[in-house]
Amino acid sequence: MYTDRPIIHRDIKSSNILLTENFRAKVADFGFARLAADSDSGATHVSTQVKGTAGYLDPEYLRTYQLTEKSDVYSFGVLLVELVTGRRPIEPKRETKERITAKWAMKKFTSGDALSILDPRLERTAASNLAIEKILELALQCLAPRRQNRPSMRRCAEILWSIRKDYKEVLASDFCSFSSRST
Repeated sequence: MYTDRPIIHRDIKSSNILLTENFRAKVADFGFARLAADSDSGATHVSTQVKGTAGYLDPEYLRTYQLTEKSDVYSFGVLLVELVTGRRPIEPKRETKERITAKWAMKKFTSGDALSILDPRLERTAASNLAIEKILELALQCLAPRRQNRPSMRRCAEILWSIRKDYKEVLASDFCSFSSRST
């Protein structure tokens, strides 16, 4: 997103996100990547054969063969849901309404039942609950059926930095209130 012509990865998924020893995420495997449409020419998309991994693919890209930067945003939304739920994007052994994890999770989230979709291994604190809710809100935006309703990847990064900042602030205030009670 920080280049003159952004790169569309086309295969954003958990196995293509590597972590450094300091837990910095690095995107790997650019084998399917394409340069985004040249905005100087007025093009809005690249027409191409569909490539990617089932469960992460943008439904609009699947339907139209029109690849845009927002196709990666959709895949990123699936990845966020995968992180929060601890489930794979497609789980064929589950009952029908739960097989497509992102669809199931977003339906539960929007109906106010976010707690039932969370990975039980996630730590539950005031700070983490707030962060998880904001991450699910971002996932919902990324998974919008129409690409023009999805945020840019730059906006996703800004929202994630904001979530991180808020998480640290709530964590610090929890720590301060805990220390004052224990003295």
